[in-house]
Amino acid sequence: MGCCSGRCTLIFLCTFQLMVALERQVFDFLGYQWAPILANFFHILVVILGLFGTIQYRPRYIVVYTVWTALWVAWNVFIICFYLEVGGLSKDSDLLTFNISAHHSWWSEHGPGCVRREIPASGNRSADTQSYISIMGCLLEYQYIEVLHSSFQILISVSHSKHIHTQTNMPKAKTLNKHSFNSPKTLFLL
Repeated sequence: MGCCSGRCTLIFLCTFQLMVALERQVFDFLGYQWAPILANFFHILVVILGLFGTIQYRPRYIVVYTVWTALWVAWNVFIICFYLEVGGLSKDSDLLTFNISAHHSWWSEHGPGCVRREIPASGNRSADTQSYISIMGCLLEYQYIEVLHSSFQILISVSHSKHIHTQTNMPKAKTLNKHSFNSPKTLFLL
């Protein structure tokens, strides 16, 4: 088997997709984005399953991975629409946090070049008092960073499509019949 075969390429792309998904998972955890955390978790599991299916020649696992890839692309298109506020979606809604918390994307306060200033609330100050946060000077707004993340995920997923087709035509396992046991080579292997 050549080094640049479809199988090796798919193994590389799955490994790269796994690393990118883990990076995205970290930033979603930092921002308490619960819906993306769950989606990333399932994505990581299915990418590992696809990687195992590719290495072990398991076509059913690769089919599951292929179906998930279509769902993953759809999820990332939704994320792009969400942050660009397409179709009545609002990036300021608590949809991605399941309305559990008021957190938003981690990038909204920690983007490249952003200067974060806390402005204390007026009145009584106690341990439970929340302060207002002012963000200024960002080189790239957080919604565009999220769109770039999702676009990159789509690009990686679509690049798999031409390599997955070659993996579903894997060689079948050799079956033994009653004549196979007459061969000394077969007896040695058993």
